Amino acid sequence: MEISENGFIFSDKKELLDPEAIHHYLSVESYWAKGIPLDTVKRSIENSLCFGIYKDQEQVGFARWITDKATFAWLCDVYVKESYRGLGLSKKLMSFMIFHSDLQGLRTYRLGTLDAHGLYKQFGFEPVENPERLMAIVIKNPYGVAQ
Repeated sequence: MEISENGFIFSDKKELLDPEAIHHYLSVESYWAKGIPLDTVKRSIENSLCFGIYKDQEQVGFARWITDKATFAWLCDVYVKESYRGLGLSKKLMSFMIFHSDLQGLRTYRLGTLDAHGLYKQFGFEPVENPERLMAIVIKNPYGVAQ
């Protein structure tokens, strides 16, 4: 699946992804994956439903869904490079992804965000009901980055 708008390409084709560019953003610029190894990024791409945003062959955005394509999907690693923010690319990416055939009819869609609640609310995401039911194992500083 692929669309083009205002000189940007939005695609779910993994062969277009630039793992090194994704790794750079996640390991250096993101707040959630600082120091993540390239091999870990590559494995996450291999095992997820991935989407990219491209401008003149450059990867300018990315998102991936961890999903069984039947009941559950977790949205993660969403970014648009800072120099391309403010152009509505995140909203367009969400619109593109949310209607993907592999994400239809699921029971639960989840994500975690520090600062993009307004974006995700536009697509039906809400705070979790009964958060006391949720549990997690969280490894603090898994990539050994100085805090």
